[in-house]
Amino acid sequence: MRDGQNDREQALAELRQRLTDGLATARLDKTQLARRAGLGRTTVSEALSSNKPVPSPETVAALARALPLPVQELLTLQRTAAQEGAVPAGGPGRPIGDWAPHELEVHPAEPGSTTADSDVFAARSLPGYVPRDHDRVLDEAVRHVTAGRSRMVVLVGTSSTGKTRACWEAVQPLADRGWRLWHPFDPTRAEAALEDLHHVGPRTVVWLNEAQHYLGNPAVGERIAAAVHRLLVSPERGPVLVLGTLWPEYAARYTALPTPDAADPHSRTRELLAGPRLLTVPDAFDAPALAAAAVLAEGGDRLLADALTRARADGRITQDLAGAPELLNRYRHASPAAKAVLEAAMDARRLGVGLHLPQAFLTDAATDYLNQSDYDQLTDDWAERAYAELSEPVHGKQVPLRRTAPRPPRRPPTPASTAETTPRGEGPQFRLADYLEQHGRTIRRHLCPPASLWHAAHTHLIHSDDLHNLAGAARTRHRLQWAHHLCHRAASYGNTDALYHLSLWQRPAGDPQGGLALIGQAADHGDVRAISYLVKLRLMDREEAEVLLRQAADHGNIDALYHLAELRVTAGDPEGAEVLLRQAADHGNPYALCSLILLRETAGDREGAETLAGRAADHGSTAALRYLAELREEAGDREGAETVLRRFADRGNTDALYYLAELREKAGDREGAEALAGRAADHGSTDALLRLAELREEAGDREGAEALLQKAADQGDSDALLSLAELRETGGDRGGAEALLQQAADHGNINALYYLAELREKAGDREGAESLAGRAADHGGTYALRYLAKLREDAGDQEGAEVLLRQAADHHGDIHALHHLAGLRERAGDREGAEVIVRQAADHGDSDTAAQYLMQVPNAFTRLWPNGLDPDGTPTPPWPFPTPALRGRHVAPDAT
Repeated sequence: MRDGQNDREQALAELRQRLTDGLATARLDKTQLARRAGLGRTTVSEALSSNKPVPSPETVAALARALPLPVQELLTLQRTAAQEGAVPAGGPGRPIGDWAPHELEVHPAEPGSTTADSDVFAARSLPGYVPRDHDRVLDEAVRHVTAGRSRMVVLVGTSSTGKTRACWEAVQPLADRGWRLWHPFDPTRAEAALEDLHHVGPRTVVWLNEAQHYLGNPAVGERIAAAVHRLLVSPERGPVLVLGTLWPEYAARYTALPTPDAADPHSRTRELLAGPRLLTVPDAFDAPALAAAAVLAEGGDRLLADALTRARADGRITQDLAGAPELLNRYRHASPAAKAVLEAAMDARRLGVGLHLPQAFLTDAATDYLNQSDYDQLTDDWAERAYAELSEPVHGKQVPLRRTAPRPPRRPPTPASTAETTPRGEGPQFRLADYLEQHGRTIRRHLCPPASLWHAAHTHLIHSDDLHNLAGAARTRHRLQWAHHLCHRAASYGNTDALYHLSLWQRPAGDPQGGLALIGQAADHGDVRAISYLVKLRLMDREEAEVLLRQAADHGNIDALYHLAELRVTAGDPEGAEVLLRQAADHGNPYALCSLILLRETAGDREGAETLAGRAADHGSTAALRYLAELREEAGDREGAETVLRRFADRGNTDALYYLAELREKAGDREGAEALAGRAADHGSTDALLRLAELREEAGDREGAEALLQKAADQGDSDALLSLAELRETGGDRGGAEALLQQAADHGNINALYYLAELREKAGDREGAESLAGRAADHGGTYALRYLAKLREDAGDQEGAEVLLRQAADHHGDIHALHHLAGLRERAGDREGAEVIVRQAADHGDSDTAAQYLMQVPNAFTRLWPNGLDPDGTPTPPWPFPTPALRGRHVAPDAT
């Protein structure tokens, strides 16, 4: 016992001596050290004092990095002094304390005077940290993994909003507990993740910063998602904490449900990101965060103080710290030629061209971004000078446009990929800075690129996905001629989607035979939709379809397996169909698992059906579980449905609890339903309580519905307050409704302000309604601007309404505001002005919706400008739609 105490005392004495020596070597006083470490002066003083308790691991780590001293050695002394041990973790990665934040892609806020790999650089380049709402969720995830339960959180936010820094701060409490951190990035992110995910051991943080490079990888993204799923649901490998970051557009793409006739490239990823795993990071600091930042600034944080002088008004503190002002200044003050290159890059990225932009493409694309005067003054070396200007680094070691060298693919060629992977001398390539890309998506969202960009794409781009994406962007902007030529170009490089879409565009153009010929070509290239279409038209027999689908499946098309199984079912071969469905399900096809369950249930193999549903639930997908329960319920076997759900509810599956509560409610067991819904809420899901409230209200039990909604509100669900307010209003208690809505608004629910405004309007208080809607608009709510515009229009102030709608459209990118604006002009008899606005909607990429809103009939845009629009918005003169050579076996003789 005495020896253990001596060890602790000796460790504490050595820890303090090394900190004191480091302070003397650095020639700092305690106040200066506190500022450098981001700590309070009292905390630093107590850490060095011989008569104070053992300093915390976080304090020791911060002091070690600030001095600098070896972090892990000092943390080992701290653990010994505090009598804390830690079992070393295994697998890839290294101790968290061995990582510097910039090694994990945390943006430095200023350039350091020392080398980039030093602890001093890391300490000096980070300002004090301001916790926000999303940090509380991250802290909860850390508490869960500390208690032994694996968790995954992916932060979603636009560029430079503090996502990566938030993850870094969240894992610091795990450093002193012996946790490791693994950041897969070599030789590429996706390859590293796929190779070592199955080696990850317990007590490891898996760092998936910019997760689109892992989950969105077209070759292995789904396999990575499946491997992460397996890691999270394997108790023997936990606990682990998986942290990632995504831009909103990537999160939306990966979680969007596919249409039944479309490919589903992100099924595993969608299941992985389901539920509470996505966490939004706001673009700006709210009022409490700004106040906390001001306190740190007043305490001596120079970086935050400097940022607040520029960004306090809009709250975009993290963007400022990450170097956004310098990037924006470089763009705004660039030479005309350099700005033209940047804007061409911005437009190319927002319209779907990949990260790596060929220099030849950018150079040719930039010419029409110059006015005539600037174009006339171009010198022979204008391009060389523009790229040199854009490669100069700005604050934070970022450059507006940097040279990049993408790694060539190293996979065997296939018939569908040979043309795609042939480099054909693309030459130098460049990548646009992330923040400028995001900025371009915002400020240029309502602009259609000039002709030079479309022409340069057709001339220089060789990757079929880039060409096909641009063809789609041209099509949605009603630039039909360029859409047609770019789609042909994409098809020539083997893009079967382009062939299929060309066929769809060809038929309305008066060439049904040409459309069928293109579908035939797409089918021969393995396009599953084209094959299914020809089978339905009876232009392809089942045997030929099976051959083509098998070839597509052999080339990795999982949807082809599903459609092969459908053909086997119609041919009366359920056993063969089941083999194919199992293969498709193993590769992540979401429909295959449900079809398998239906086959097993229909065959009377209930145990097999339950096993399949359970496998899906174990992998994080409960859609199949619900499907099985619904099959039992529809067959009149409510007890069987409940048995399935209860089995998984008892294992803590909150979705099963939700569905089970709904069944109990329908069966009249209100007490049982509430108990189950309460269990779901205890696990963090209030959906069951909200659903029960709906059922109670439908049954006329307003009091029961209110009680459930109040319970959900007490669990922190502000949407429940809105539903409760609606009940109060319909019950005649307008004052109670307003009080609840105000409570929800105080918790940050912007929708509550909308509903409050509507209540004020109903009560005849137009001024109060406008004030509340204005508050909502101040929080970035474009619906509020449209609502304000409606109030102005109702009051006869058409000019005021148009100003608000234009603000929503121009500054917030709200396409619906343009629709309303066109309607205003139409109702005022200004049809020409309405058409001008519809053209603007086309430039936004929303031609079809805008035209239908204006004309109130389908295909109205085609009636206005049947040949499309040129890039400058003028109507395109008549032009021929080239007809491809017809192939006899897929073209009906009477196709007219």
